[in-house]
Amino acid sequence: MLPALLSLAGGLVLLVVGGELLVRGSVRIAERLGVSPLLIGLTLVGFGTSTPELVTSVEAARVGAPGIALGNIVGSNIANVLLILGLSALLAPLAVSSAALRRDGSMVIALSLLFAAAGYTFGLSRPVGLVFVIGLVGYMAWAYAQERNVARVEASGHTAAYDKEEAVARLDPGLAPRQARTAGLLASLLAAAVAVGGLAIIILGGRVLVAAAVDLARLLGMSESVIGLTVVAVGTSLPELVTSVVAAVRRQTDIAVGNVLGSNIYNILGIGGLTGLIAPTPFPPEMLGVDLAVMVGAAVLLFLLALDRKVVRWEGALMLGAYIGYTAWLVSRSG
Repeated sequence: MLPALLSLAGGLVLLVVGGELLVRGSVRIAERLGVSPLLIGLTLVGFGTSTPELVTSVEAARVGAPGIALGNIVGSNIANVLLILGLSALLAPLAVSSAALRRDGSMVIALSLLFAAAGYTFGLSRPVGLVFVIGLVGYMAWAYAQERNVARVEASGHTAAYDKEEAVARLDPGLAPRQARTAGLLASLLAAAVAVGGLAIIILGGRVLVAAAVDLARLLGMSESVIGLTVVAVGTSLPELVTSVVAAVRRQTDIAVGNVLGSNIYNILGIGGLTGLIAPTPFPPEMLGVDLAVMVGAAVLLFLLALDRKVVRWEGALMLGAYIGYTAWLVSRSG
């Protein structure tokens, strides 16, 4: 079992390192092409930081491990809300804009229901994946239009996509997009090499992680779905955990919430959509019951708890307890 655990940890490290290199190099290239910092932030930084999760789900679907592919998406969305926001709220009460909650919180609930509906009907097929990808493009375009309108931002707050990029950029200023600047050929080639190298490392990390997760499931006598919903999902959600916890510690609590909402939107539309397009996969039967319901329920719970514009410590403890209980139930179900 130790070799499988070491491979799992190694795969996660490769995914994180490769993801940062890919985003860093891509951002620098986009800057030199004159792309606006806002557009870079919403696309390359916001969605680009989800590339490790994307590669993991695509690789798992490609090798015939739908439990890991879909468990990564469903489990990440559950962990983002119950584990990450629960822990963040324990550290510092989270402030939530009522307008942002109605807009982004409602969107997460709607997308969770749509994803669950796909599971019960067509699965993650290419047509479903195409719908999700079109939705992702539409969401990014909408977020870009919202953020460009200063009056609209002042009235209803930043979008979840903006908050996700802001959380990442504040944690690692090197990923923050800057104004366009001129650079020589050598600097441009170096940025391209960093991006390509990062992509290669991510692909390698995804393959190592998925192979290790399959081996771990076999060794523990658990289903791949349980490993995907827990170990893989939490592992690939570690960047969101770090960014939200750091934001909470720094009392930037609105960004902590927006980071999670943005991640869940990108997970369903982006990771789910591209996985369906590249490697269509059915939903494992065991995931069609409680797991999808928990994903939807977590989104609804966050919405209800944040209606008074904050999530306080006891509510964070409730969310964290719900996650621990759900995980314990998953393990007992598999056993």
